[in-house]
Amino acid sequence: MDGPKSVTEALSSPRKDEWMKAMKEELESMKTNKVWDLVELPLGRRAIGNKWVLKVKRKADGSIERYKARLVVKGFSQEVGIYYEEIFLPVVKFTTIRLLLAIVARLDLELHQMDVKIAFLVEN
Repeated sequence: MDGPKSVTEALSSPRKDEWMKAMKEELESMKTNKVWDLVELPLGRRAIGNKWVLKVKRKADGSIERYKARLVVKGFSQEVGIYYEEIFLPVVKFTTIRLLLAIVARLDLELHQMDVKIAFLVEN
């Protein structure tokens, strides 16, 4: 996968319409899934930054499948003890993938890849 390094680069490229559409889809999906609540920032606190991650998804033959935009939080800027435990981002560990592949190989199963366009954990 490839893509521009910044929104500025994306929006000054010949494919700016595709990038704008991808970013709008991401924001609309976040709105529909009620990903955040807009609140007043407590006095003396600063918000955690975010950035756009832009990628071109390609088919097996190398042709463009779609333009993908994700708005991600810069979690690395969090400080331990200051709202540190309130953000959870599930990420698969490489050892889990290796274990799954070993099971598939041992049991002679078929494994299919699936690209989930957007997924959110729902808190009950």
